[in-house]
Amino acid sequence: MQEIARGLQEAIKMLLSFDPEIYEIVGLSLRVSLSSVIISTCLGVPIGVLLGLYDFPGKRALIRTIYTLMSLPPVIAGLVVFLFIMRKGPLGFMGLSFTPTAMIVAQVCLVTPIITGLTYNIVKDKADRVRRLALTLGAGRRESVKLLIYELRVGILAAIVTGFGRAISEVGAVMLVGGNIVGKTRVMTTYIAQLQRMGNYDRAIAVGLVLLLIAFTINAILYNIQEKNA
Repeated sequence: MQEIARGLQEAIKMLLSFDPEIYEIVGLSLRVSLSSVIISTCLGVPIGVLLGLYDFPGKRALIRTIYTLMSLPPVIAGLVVFLFIMRKGPLGFMGLSFTPTAMIVAQVCLVTPIITGLTYNIVKDKADRVRRLALTLGAGRRESVKLLIYELRVGILAAIVTGFGRAISEVGAVMLVGGNIVGKTRVMTTYIAQLQRMGNYDRAIAVGLVLLLIAFTINAILYNIQEKNA
């Protein structure tokens, strides 16, 4: 309990003193996580909607693959991305190794299946009801899809919130592709892991509390938006 109390004091001190290292780490953490969630949303929501609306050969296999990827171990995602972007890899010429861009790519690989799978489940369960409503209103195919997305916006937002939770708390993949380099690729989760290994528990707890505060604040904002649109 004493260490937790000291960690809380340290967290308050870091925030109020405008510790440049902490704010740099927090800023990069938010940039990487929010960027990956935005990209994953642009990919996952349309794919999930299409899977829920239409049947085609190989659909079952694709859905099972997505469900499997929803629980993909982060270190596996990080390893695969690293093998592609390393100097000797197929994309080595792009120079992405140990950069924030590589961290975003790794998180997109983790978050996209989650948003896709959750969106698919929502659409699959309610698509028929919304379709019947659209037909009653005389809507065409495009208008029906727009109406479907509008009617399911709360559930889709919940999928996005879940994806953000995965992104902001991720450590294994970003550690592998980012390397936890000071001033370049160090984010809150990798910094906490390093502090724990160094035995600096007070600062580790402090950074952890800051991470919880940020995650809580962003999720609260998204939840309020969800409630207003319910």
